[in-house]
Amino acid sequence: MKKGEQVFGAPSAAEPGDSPFGGSSGWDRRRILRVALFALVLAATGTAIYFATPASGPPLAAAGHNHGAAPVSDSAMPVTLTDQNAQRIGVTFATVESGPLARTVRAVALVAYDETRVKTIAPRIDGWIEELFVNFTGQAVRQGDPLFAIYSPMLVTAQQELLLARRLGRDVAQGTPEAVSGARDLLEAARRRLRYWEVPAADLERIEATGEIQRAVTLRSPVAGVVVEKAVLGGQRIMAGEAVYKIADLSEVWVEGEIFEKDLSAVRLGQRVQAEFTALPGEERTGRVTYIYPTLNPDTRTARVRVALANPGLALKPGMYATIIFSAATGNVLSVPRSAVLSTGKRHLVFVRQADGRLAPRDITPGLATDDRIQVLTGLTAGETVVASATFLIDAESNLGSALGGMANMPGMDVPAATPLPPTGRADTAPMADMPGMDHPAPPRD
Repeated sequence: MKKGEQVFGAPSAAEPGDSPFGGSSGWDRRRILRVALFALVLAATGTAIYFATPASGPPLAAAGHNHGAAPVSDSAMPVTLTDQNAQRIGVTFATVESGPLARTVRAVALVAYDETRVKTIAPRIDGWIEELFVNFTGQAVRQGDPLFAIYSPMLVTAQQELLLARRLGRDVAQGTPEAVSGARDLLEAARRRLRYWEVPAADLERIEATGEIQRAVTLRSPVAGVVVEKAVLGGQRIMAGEAVYKIADLSEVWVEGEIFEKDLSAVRLGQRVQAEFTALPGEERTGRVTYIYPTLNPDTRTARVRVALANPGLALKPGMYATIIFSAATGNVLSVPRSAVLSTGKRHLVFVRQADGRLAPRDITPGLATDDRIQVLTGLTAGETVVASATFLIDAESNLGSALGGMANMPGMDVPAATPLPPTGRADTAPMADMPGMDHPAPPRD
């Protein structure tokens, strides 16, 4: 061996100028052995994992998993329950009945004015308000009560024409029949003009009797009711056709409710309706359906229904909340308790008790529903017995049996069970003695 060469692992002589730490020592050997041991452990672990993994095959989806299979709830199977187990989970039974199905529909509503009993007061002449006799919103008025006095040049001119026509009639009273008839027609035209302007008949008689022209004429209410809008002040100038009052007769009101689309079949014109009011607890009033609106609200899927109610004492005030209650009954139909029907989104199921005691799922077609029962259009016959409660638990048991029955065909279900770990020793170190590369002696310890 030439100078300067060394055997791998053997210490070499220190050369001049070398670091004092350049020579191999015992500590360096132990460090090298630990690194080598760590690398061997990693290699052995990878090898074990490789041999323990089953042979690769097609993906699970390609190995026979049926993407078009129905959901679990759509593959329910008959269930067998002992009486003790049925009692323990609360299963009860009911009979499919045939008979009338009483139906009650409740709807939220609002009290509103009877639009046929609302009157707008709008003078038919221009003028200025001299005096107001109805001064605030909410004031009750009777038919013929004075509303306001108005000064109008048009009214003054019309009064003058009325007096002139009356004087002309007196002057030609002894004249020809044509002159008398013409004077009479002129007088009637003057009176008619003032009546068209809603000047009261009593004022016309007074003008003709006294021969005096009134500067301001008082206009009176044509209806009885309550002032719900007031848009005039004393001294204000108003134009012909301008609305100054709105008067509503509240002796009868409308109650308008929103009926869901599915409940419209229970409502008909002329039907008697019960109405309850938040402001009148414990008090019910009865009315009739007077109108069903011809359109449906596309946002709420509801249609408006109008009920007319008498309002003695004006206890019902527009804007009040109300609940209207419709009662209707069908003919003889098949029905079961609502709790007996289980809806999966695609199907409607009931569990029918068979002669052998098993509970078999069956598809039905539901119809109208009440608070506690639901109509069955197809799928059942009168007298059959169905599960009336704990239906969801029965369905879960049925689907579990269906799922377990089909697991034998699922890929990977034939893999044997894993061998349990020994009762003693660490689970992460006990098998390592048999792993490849683990037969090396342990590193020396200091």
